[in-house]
Amino acid sequence: MFRIGITGRAEGLGRERVIVSPSKRGASRNNQSSRGKGGKPKGAGARQKPERGARPSASPARAKGGRPRAGGGDRQPKQRRQAPRKGLGGDQVEGRQAVRELLLAQRRPVKEIFMIEELDAAEILTDIRELAADLKIPLKAVTRKRFDAEALTMSHQGVLARAKPLDDKSLDDLLRPRAPFLLVLDGLTDPQNLGAIIRTAECAGVTGIVMPRHRAVHVSATVTKTAAGAIEHVPMALVGGIPTAIQELSDAGVLTVGLDADGETNLFDLDMTNDRPVALVLGAEGSGLSQLVRKRVDVIASLPLRGELNSLNVAMAGSAACFEVVRQRTPKPTLDDLG
Repeated sequence: MFRIGITGRAEGLGRERVIVSPSKRGASRNNQSSRGKGGKPKGAGARQKPERGARPSASPARAKGGRPRAGGGDRQPKQRRQAPRKGLGGDQVEGRQAVRELLLAQRRPVKEIFMIEELDAAEILTDIRELAADLKIPLKAVTRKRFDAEALTMSHQGVLARAKPLDDKSLDDLLRPRAPFLLVLDGLTDPQNLGAIIRTAECAGVTGIVMPRHRAVHVSATVTKTAAGAIEHVPMALVGGIPTAIQELSDAGVLTVGLDADGETNLFDLDMTNDRPVALVLGAEGSGLSQLVRKRVDVIASLPLRGELNSLNVAMAGSAACFEVVRQRTPKPTLDDLG
């Protein structure tokens, strides 16, 4: 199983979370002996009856559902819940680099742009304003309060755009390049992992990404921010089932490589030279590659780890694997090249 530790997210958001590898689950259970059902400490969340005659401690007034009422205690801004999309998504793009790349690419219509009116001057903001004017896209300078009502993330950098959703490609479309270099994602659920993987894929020259249509994260506003514009350049396909897609890739002559920490083959020993068609298959956070996917891939390979830790974040593992393909595909200089 692909042992992956989530040791931080691409933008540093959220609390650190670690998923324990199967070999350490026994120890993990022992450490959780004081926990109740669902992993909560025994008694956690249970209402404690005050002693008779004791006065309840002061706490913020709460409305129905446990939320603090206006004026009750310090209220922290929360990231709005992003509703799941039927297709790839990508209709709300947040973050300065992501919005500028959206305008530069000109691959899909942009409806409108929102920008906080009191932002400090920056070259990238000037670029966005000029590109919006050239493309005749409405740009609305709004108050921070109004902007926060429109934004879906907490890391928007004061700029967001609304555009036509991304068009998903077919598997046949991804096989059209002369030497396909694909990523197949077996059920990723963390949007920041997906965003980081798409950004790495674009930089590494990946020609397409395959994702499941159901039970996986697609291109949300968080993904657009983390990918920093890469979603505009990497074709993506949604498929009904990853195992079936892997079989189709293998039948088309693509070497399918599943990444797993327990893989007996060292990834660096695989021959991916001479523009050999290849698809790297990454498993979900924690659970790794599904059993049927493990049976369908041509080979299961691992990255050699030399440190004390025995796992990598899925985005980091995918990055290392992508650039091993780049290394092998890069022509080596000859003596004539060296002068």
